[in-house]
Amino acid sequence: MDDFQSFEILSGKHDKGMVILADHAMNRLPLRYERLGLPEQAFARHIAYDIGIEGLTRQLSARLGVPAVLGGFSRLLIDPNRGEDDPTLIMKISDGAVISGNHPITPEEWDYRVETFHRPYHNAVADTIDRVANVTGRAPLVLSLHSFTPAWKSIPRPWHAAVLWDSDRRAVGPLLDMLRADPDLVVGDNEPYDGALKGDTMYRHCMTTGIPHALLEVRQDLIADEAGISAWAARLAPIFAAMNADPALHAYDVHLSRTGPY
Repeated sequence: MDDFQSFEILSGKHDKGMVILADHAMNRLPLRYERLGLPEQAFARHIAYDIGIEGLTRQLSARLGVPAVLGGFSRLLIDPNRGEDDPTLIMKISDGAVISGNHPITPEEWDYRVETFHRPYHNAVADTIDRVANVTGRAPLVLSLHSFTPAWKSIPRPWHAAVLWDSDRRAVGPLLDMLRADPDLVVGDNEPYDGALKGDTMYRHCMTTGIPHALLEVRQDLIADEAGISAWAARLAPIFAAMNADPALHAYDVHLSRTGPY
């Protein structure tokens, strides 16, 4: 392999008690996969990564002084925000794009991608969360960042941002309230997606362990350039800081998942 890194950890002060995650931060592939049979322009699309999220995560990590973990590979290779037994872990088709490099795929190649990319990313997430918990002696606050397209199948999406969640509303309520305090923002609650997904990153690292968390989606056209990224970083940093200052968001409390028993 070409010395490919499946994740990147941004340094920060573990005693601050917060971890930021960015599953789909990057659109990179190891050289051996040769773009998975797709044209180069496919990797500038949302099917390859969450547009704007790498820059937003870097700015928030720096502004808040907290650690962050970024996925280092394209979701087209394997999706870090899926459980290992999820049939959509390695996609054959994504928003009309046929991914010939993923079909057919041998069981050996499937297992190789899990072992080489998916698990190392999740091990980095778990290690970072554990390190913060060990330093503070409390549950960390975990915030996961994603972005969504401005329209789906030609239907515009009205939300500027959205908060996704399963059944643990501890961090979700304050995040929604503070975002909606801005009258210029339309903020979705489990829109345009439902946040209950068995085996995904929040399920694996937070729901099953009782760690307070929220997944924030920002509309991609709002963070498609440096000006937009900086504006959203400036908006979110004080909100995240205020949430992190709440002792209630640093206690362990396992909530039952809407997806079924653990």
